[in-house]
Parts: sequence; structure tokens; C-alpha cells
Amino acid sequence: MRYAGINYNDMCAAPGVSVTLFTQGCPHHCEGCHNPETWDFDGGKEFTPDVLRKIVDGLTHNGVKRSFCIMGGEPLCEQNTLLTLMTIQYVKQRLPEIKIYLWTGYYYEQLLKSSDPKIPLILKEIDVLVDGPFIKSLRDVTLKMRGSSNQNIIDLKERRNGSKN
Repeated sequence: MRYAGINYNDMCAAPGVSVTLFTQGCPHHCEGCHNPETWDFDGGKEFTPDVLRKIVDGLTHNGVKRSFCIMGGEPLCEQNTLLTLMTIQYVKQRLPEIKIYLWTGYYYEQLLKSSDPKIPLILKEIDVLVDGPFIKSLRDVTLKMRGSSNQNIIDLKERRNGSKN
């Protein structure tokens, strides 16, 4: 399994400060992508148990409680769902109160129809899903946590608790 990189003090992805994991490999290849270097499934770095420990340590480093963000590449393509699920479960086991955000080029409705058995397990554990491919013609730099207006911010925690979003 491979990853593209980690930002331990990300102040751009989500509200507050986050640790952001960038997965390696993406099938979408969106025109105007912010991270085209993450497209190649053979690129990036080897994901090791030490990387998991560093992520967990980073989430509370210097007494600052951070959120955990996962983006790509594409964290929910079949090549990355095992890494994504394993990382989320490891983080949640050690820091159950941590807020997890995940960005994907798939729409939520597509994910609900996925035949990958790891997808429902991932959706059950994350708090916020930002879905949809980046579409250059719909680019809007004023949007919170999104690059184009077709993308949606879905509060999965609220949905699980019975509120509609």
C-alpha cells in the first residue's frame, strides 16, 4: 500500500487544524486537479505501521487536538479502500472522539451502490464526506472545503443520528 504524503498541521482542508493523509493513486484524472502527482498508483511512499503511529501522534501533538482528513489521490477506489479503512479503524481505536473528514471523486449515491464491502465500513466511521469529482468548469474558490460547485459536504454523523442533511 502506498500514500502520497501527510500534512501534520493542515489549516486549509477542514475547520481548525488537521492531520491530512493523501492517498496515492486515482482513477479519475480530473482536468485541473490540485494533486495530479497522486494519480500514479505506483508513485508515492510505502505505507508502514510507523506511518500509522505518526498519524496518531500527530493528531494530538503539542496538546493541539486536530481533525483527521483523508484525500487523494482517491481514498475510495478499490486499490485504496483497504488502506483507508485500516487507517480510520486504527485512528478511531486510539482516539475515538477524533473528527474524520474524507474527500472522494465519487458521489455518495455511487458509494452506496458499491460492491466493495469496505465502503460501508468506511462510511460508518467517518464524520464528513466531501463527494464528487472536481469539475474545472464549475471551479469556485469561494466554496468551503470544495473546489467545484458540483461537490457536496455531507455530514454522515448527523445522518446516522437521524438528522437529514
